[in-house]
Amino acid sequence: MDLSALILADSRFPGGGHVHSGGLEEVVARKLVTSVRDLPGFLSGRLRTAGFLAAVFAAASAHAAVTRGNWSLLDSELDARTPSLAQREASRAQGRGTARAGRIAWPSPVLDALLAETPRPHHPIVLGALVGVAGGSPYDAAMAAAYLSISGPASAVVRLLGLDPFAVNAVVARLDLAAVCSEAAAVAGNDPASLPSPNSPALDLFAEAHARHHQEEVRLFAS
Repeated sequence: MDLSALILADSRFPGGGHVHSGGLEEVVARKLVTSVRDLPGFLSGRLRTAGFLAAVFAAASAHAAVTRGNWSLLDSELDARTPSLAQREASRAQGRGTARAGRIAWPSPVLDALLAETPRPHHPIVLGALVGVAGGSPYDAAMAAAYLSISGPASAVVRLLGLDPFAVNAVVARLDLAAVCSEAAAVAGNDPASLPSPNSPALDLFAEAHARHHQEEVRLFAS
């Protein structure tokens, strides 16, 4: 895995991901996840839906960084595959934070062009572009995006429920990221309009509910 992808997938990278739980906070509030034994189902489902979608568009963005792809088209296609307004806002907030840090770490006219076309890009678009600019492959970008889609909720559940971090990370380690990322990287050069569109209606509903509750009471995470 490329070093840039490893840095971007690190929770210490200042992209703002630490304030997002990927739906986990709402799930915990509903007592659908109460212990480590509940995690595999949630994280596996998230990896195969929202995680796969992020991996697909991160891989496509890494490809576009080399081929000078159409950033606004790529961003709008991901927007169309994200029906939840709360999910779109969370993605763009993380995209903005990642772009801010990424412009300092990997300054490039490619990133300048991306932000000129899409001033508030989705997180997978910026993530993939940065990996591509740094010399990483579409697979590397997919791996960073897929890992972040599950490591964020995994970190959140430790904070929310006080679970054993060793046990939680063991769940993450057993998930098959390689298969998801290989599938995502295989379509990286396709027309953005034809890219996969996996559905995650439950996550969309959880995101919208969390956004409403966040206005009514103090929540630990922004999403």
